[in-house]
Amino acid sequence: MAERPARERMVFSAAQLLRTHGVGGTGMRDVVAHAGAPRGSLQHYFPRGKDQLLAEAVDWAGGYAARRVRRGFESLDEPTPGGLFAAMAAQWRDELIERDYDGGCPLVATVADAAAVNEPLREAVSSAFTGWQRPVAEALSQLGVPPDRAASLAVLMISTLEGAVVLARAHQDVGPLDVVVEELRPLLDGAVDKRRRRSA
Repeated sequence: MAERPARERMVFSAAQLLRTHGVGGTGMRDVVAHAGAPRGSLQHYFPRGKDQLLAEAVDWAGGYAARRVRRGFESLDEPTPGGLFAAMAAQWRDELIERDYDGGCPLVATVADAAAVNEPLREAVSSAFTGWQRPVAEALSQLGVPPDRAASLAVLMISTLEGAVVLARAHQDVGPLDVVVEELRPLLDGAVDKRRRRSA
């Protein structure tokens, strides 16, 4: 497979560095080094500087999260809302263990560091979360949850998942992810309109 273009590599690298270092700890030189890109390429590809690069990294992260939801939904062993949430949590569970709890969500890291002081980045994170919520709501709707309820439950699922990831990193233990799956599963599965699912 061909190597990604330098611009793509820099956006990807910025997203990875945001996960571990946040906005303040992600320097432009660090991004260039992580991406293995020519130093002069930063100004060429990102003439508006760090804010432009980080906004694109946040957009990439939101798109990646949305794609993971769609892939997870398509491969569900248990096609239920609770099964979907368990699959989303399992992706994070595996990743946290594999990375030794070193990286969290770049969206959370960005909003925690910059929401109060950087409106363009806050807007980028808001848009990324909206783009992540959409496929969750769509999947829930396909599983028989009424559309209005699906949109609300998508917010609940992502909010709960993000909080559990933060706790898991703080405790160095994936237990919070297991707890939220167990506690939310009955609520999510109870939201299915059985008549709607039969007619789908």
